[in-house]
Parts: sequence; structure tokens; C-alpha cells
Amino acid sequence: MAKKIKGLTIEFIPYSEIRDLNSGERVKKLLSIVLTNRIIVLQGRLKPEEETRLIEDTMAMIDHVKHFKGIELAVIGADNGNNPVLRKFTSGIAKMLVGDTAAMTIIGPASIVKEIKKNPRKIELMLKK
Repeated sequence: MAKKIKGLTIEFIPYSEIRDLNSGERVKKLLSIVLTNRIIVLQGRLKPEEETRLIEDTMAMIDHVKHFKGIELAVIGADNGNNPVLRKFTSGIAKMLVGDTAAMTIIGPASIVKEIKKNPRKIELMLKK
């Protein structure tokens, strides 16, 4: 589902849309969306190695794709660090089984996104004029 606001497109991707993809396919799908100058709001978060690969692939593309200046990425999670041990344990098991759907990831092209400020409870998306 994509939402367009005066030339800006924000695409929401539910976790179910990427759940069955392997790591390479996830990264490829997200990069293909960002390359169309869309900002992605992803339910959940990528695995750390997927985030690393996304950044590495992005850096490799900067000099080879016209007008592409990279990406901005931020993750905000439901875990603010003060969960009891048992809740962290059960939460960890759930994340292994179905993925981290309690988090939210924002990915946008650096040509549109000026800065992403985050704290444990909110994300501020600053756009370029």
C-alpha cells in the first residue's frame, strides 16, 4: 500500500509481505522500492546481517546509479529496555519464530530524507526541500 503526499510516496510494507523471502530477496525488494524514490515504513525489522547487507549494497550502488545518494535507515522498537527477564525471554522466542513485528523500520532515499531522529518512543523524519 502506498500513500502519496504532494510528490512524496510513502509505502507501508507489512511484515507478512517479506516473511517468506530469504535475506537476499528482502534486501533486493527494499532497494528496488527505495530506488523509485519512495520512503518505506516496514512493520518489523530486518535481521542485523540484512541491515548490514542493505547498507553495503547501497554503498556499492552510489557511484553506479544516476541520482542515487544512498539511504537513511532507522528502527524503533517496542522494547525500551525495562522488560523483566521472563518477558525478554518469551519475546526472544517469539521473534525467532515469527520475526520482530513489534518494531518499525523506516528506509528512505538520502536524496529525499534529510535526517531521521529517533528515541525509544518516536521517529522524526526530516525531509529535504
